Amino acid sequence: MEAHDVATLIISIVNLFAIIIIPILAVVIGQYLQTKAKKREDKLQIFKLLMTTRIYGWTIESVQALNVIDIVFADDEKVRAAWKTLHECYCVKDPSPVQLGKIDTAKLKLLETMAISLGYKEQVTWDTIQNPYLPDGMVLQHQAQAQYQSNLTQLVEMILKNAPQTNNSTNNDAANTPKGDKND
Repeated sequence: MEAHDVATLIISIVNLFAIIIIPILAVVIGQYLQTKAKKREDKLQIFKLLMTTRIYGWTIESVQALNVIDIVFADDEKVRAAWKTLHECYCVKDPSPVQLGKIDTAKLKLLETMAISLGYKEQVTWDTIQNPYLPDGMVLQHQAQAQYQSNLTQLVEMILKNAPQTNNSTNNDAANTPKGDKND
């Protein structure tokens, strides 16, 4: 084989590699990057939801987010450990004031651990997590709503307590008594 034939063979192999292998490699790398970006977006979505709902306590969305932490953060043992600690705190029946404090601390620690996991260690600090924005008008609105619900509950209880008791047995006896014939 001459040098010219060897060069032609090498060029043919490089062309074959360029035509077949590189597009396949590009697709595989593209899919990997998309999967990685989607996982980060899912993690970020949970973090944002928990950060924005931390002032409300429980919301349907925050409970849903907590329930998927083990799936979405499956590759992050620190976040899963922080979630486990919070979950154990939540499972205490009739928590004391001390236990309620532990729940609040565990919630904030979970958020801090998520922030670090997502690369926001410098931007989202412990102080940021502990001090959410809560407008006074919103607090007053929630207090008014709670007072309204309490008043409504008291009103219903008072109505039910003072409502005349009906005696169904008297009504049933009259309804079950046969009526006389028309000729009677």
